[in-house]
Amino acid sequence: MSAPQDANATDEPKAHDHTAATPASSDEIEKAQSPSQSVDNQKDGAQDNELASQKSAPPSEQEYPGPVQVAIIMSCILSAIFLMSLDRTIIATAIPRITDEFHSLSDVGWYGSAFSLTTSCFQLLWGKVYTFYPAKYVFLAVVGLFEIGSAICGAAPNSIAFIFGRAIAGMGSAGIISGAIVLMVSAVPLAKRPLYNGFFSAVLGISSVVGPLIGGAFTSNVTWRWCFYINLPIGGAAMLVILLTLEPTPPAAPGLTIRQKLAKLDLLGELLLFPCLICLLLALQWGGSEYPWSNWRIVLLFVLFGVLLIGWVVMEMFTQETATIQLRVIKNRSVVAAMWFTFSLAATMLMLIYYLPIWLQAIKGKSAVTSGIDTLPLVISLTVGSTMSGQLVGRLGYYTPFAMASSCLLPVGAGLISTFKVDTSTGMWIGYQIILGFAIGLGLQHGPIAVQTVLEPRDIPMGVALVFFCQQLGGAIFVSVGQNVFNTKLIAGLTEVVKNLNPHDILNAGVTELRDFVPAGDLHDVLVQYNEALRWVFIVSVIMACLSALGSFALEWKSVKGKEGPPTKENDD
Repeated sequence: MSAPQDANATDEPKAHDHTAATPASSDEIEKAQSPSQSVDNQKDGAQDNELASQKSAPPSEQEYPGPVQVAIIMSCILSAIFLMSLDRTIIATAIPRITDEFHSLSDVGWYGSAFSLTTSCFQLLWGKVYTFYPAKYVFLAVVGLFEIGSAICGAAPNSIAFIFGRAIAGMGSAGIISGAIVLMVSAVPLAKRPLYNGFFSAVLGISSVVGPLIGGAFTSNVTWRWCFYINLPIGGAAMLVILLTLEPTPPAAPGLTIRQKLAKLDLLGELLLFPCLICLLLALQWGGSEYPWSNWRIVLLFVLFGVLLIGWVVMEMFTQETATIQLRVIKNRSVVAAMWFTFSLAATMLMLIYYLPIWLQAIKGKSAVTSGIDTLPLVISLTVGSTMSGQLVGRLGYYTPFAMASSCLLPVGAGLISTFKVDTSTGMWIGYQIILGFAIGLGLQHGPIAVQTVLEPRDIPMGVALVFFCQQLGGAIFVSVGQNVFNTKLIAGLTEVVKNLNPHDILNAGVTELRDFVPAGDLHDVLVQYNEALRWVFIVSVIMACLSALGSFALEWKSVKGKEGPPTKENDD
């Protein structure tokens, strides 16, 4: 808990301070001039400074759009976020049909990783682009790119075209969530943003959980291609409304030439970062499943990751003029804390969201669609926690205590999930989901809120991009880690208890075919080992939940209302 500091540059202007946001008229400038040349020069210099500060000053309360326009704009932005997040998980229940049609079982891993790879790689690049161009048009461009990728996936004639479409959609999705925050900054005052951030978090959580449910419904009743075609009308309508209703705002770094903008995009740094992340994610995806961890391919990928990471860090340090990550941003304690907190929270959330349905299908014998319905307690409690914390932060001003509460409750919820057994009752797995979902909802939005509060307006796009980069990377890394833990523990356990079946055959049979593949006499022993392997995955999520406290307890006590330091009687007056 830090001592109170000076007021931050991003604090909201008071409603009556019109000069902070309204440029002076020419008449006012003429009246301000003095007969004395020296005084006149001083006045001109002061005026230039005032006008320069006005360009970067946040808009006053009167300059924000009206409530109806804000509601329309935010509804469209939330629709885009929903589609982007939905695309990560909707494919889960569609993959069996896709592989049947394309005869491409060996490509299954790329269906998910092509999307996550490009999303992770382009996250920071889009953050830079939002700094140099009006956010409205950049956001429309990334949504359009996402729509193009979705159209390619829906119309794909073969597996290669489908993977290409997933990669294009991932490139677009990388800019959607950070762009949504930047657009919100231009439409909503800081003190009111926690409520909308709560809506963002709720939409992200809901779409992640209901994705397999919607995918299963489309695949069973229409065709798997509608998992991607559905993005076109909804995304297109959102783009049209944003185009017509949202006024473009000046970029955070205006006045640069095209050559200067290209130089500041740090393309050389991105060329090092892209293969660095690709090597890491491929090593985590292939290690222990496609190839042993000691295989030269996996070792080489980790070595390349380390070399490229060192090269990228060195380049960022010695090219601060054009670096993607500015030292003034990364040196801010709250920014680093928000990045780690978001990384840990995303790792915990994504691991549990991916493997809870597997537990329900394998251990409880649920279908893919029914397992999606059975995770509704998690969805509902996440929505309640996110909305409630957003409203309370908007009223109280402080986000730090809610992030701390999330870090305290999250290990409890994840820990209870890790106690699951084959005979765990319905009431227990529903109740544990409620605790877990509420804990996730309490903290999911506070990383972006923190960087919006502590950074200057020009640095907000990059700060937000860093937070969501960590969110994407945390999920991508630990879903792969969870897969490796699950495979390793399951094969080791089955080797001990099942003598007449090949453990790899049981693993490849999948959860939906498990009861048909395994003889009745061996089923209970197999289910026990399945449950034990999943428990180890849940234990990893407990560890990450505990580590999230390193971030939440390091956040500075700053208020979205402009107050700083822990709540005191003086602050609250």
